[in-house]
Amino acid sequence: MAASQATPGAASGAASGEEQPPQGGAAPPPLDDVMLAMDVVDNLRHADRLVERELGSDARDAELKERLRRLYAAQGIEVPERILDEGVAALREDRFVYQPPPAGIGRSLALLWVRRGRMMKIAAVAAGVSAAAGGGWYFGVQLPEERRIAAEHQELAETIPQQARSELERVVAVSEEPAATQEARDLAAAVDVALAADDAPAAREKLSALTDLRKRLEQSYTLRILSRPGEQSGVWRVPRSNPNARNYYILVEAIDAAGRPVELVVHSEEDNKTERANVFGMRVDEQTFDRIRADKQDDGIIENNRFGEKQPGYLKPQFYFPTPGGVILSW
Repeated sequence: MAASQATPGAASGAASGEEQPPQGGAAPPPLDDVMLAMDVVDNLRHADRLVERELGSDARDAELKERLRRLYAAQGIEVPERILDEGVAALREDRFVYQPPPAGIGRSLALLWVRRGRMMKIAAVAAGVSAAAGGGWYFGVQLPEERRIAAEHQELAETIPQQARSELERVVAVSEEPAATQEARDLAAAVDVALAADDAPAAREKLSALTDLRKRLEQSYTLRILSRPGEQSGVWRVPRSNPNARNYYILVEAIDAAGRPVELVVHSEEDNKTERANVFGMRVDEQTFDRIRADKQDDGIIENNRFGEKQPGYLKPQFYFPTPGGVILSW
């Protein structure tokens, strides 16, 4: 009989509905209590700098908790005393304040990983700037230089030789002067010598002289004495070197078969200037000057107004009046 009886205390504990704490340690606080304690700390930290004013001394903890009670009561929240105590303790211990991890390789790698997007953008911008700089150098300096070298190589290998052969062939076809033909052959040979030496400037210079010779041979024009009303047909000059002498000039104009002006390269014997002109003075002797002047004074018209004529195939015109060939460009 004694073995089957239980003590009232034991029966009362077994029949109770309360959850017993596990053996070996206390149960963790409910999540709601933790969140409430964090909210208490947040209010302590941010509400009107309450912490700095009220937590300066432990003697005011009771007053601080009372103020918090009234704050939560106004929101309809009942906060247990232990929560307020835990909140004040947590604030003092910085329990809910974020503490950055200590510096080290792990922290640095973690920051690099977090910031990888920004760093990739910076790297992309840097790569773009580098590519733009490299592209600017290539397209602005290197590529034009490569093209210049390629063009010069083609000029020396193909363009100038072809042009020189063409110009020589045209000179041989049109020339009526053996001296002019030989001059053209000499210039073409000089072009070949410059090309063999890769001397582009010399090759261009000789080719230009050959082209000019061909143009002069192909040119045709008439030298007509000026005889329009109001215009002079002749002038005379006193040379500086001989004040007692006179130089006589007949003024002529170069025209083509259609009567259009033809510009010629003219060298002045007075000042040694060379210019392109279609009107200039041709030097004559005094008798020729007087004869042409008398022709004009007769009726105001010079009947024989053809001073000379340049035919294709010749370098110089054929003159119909005697002239030593001296020319002036101003009067």
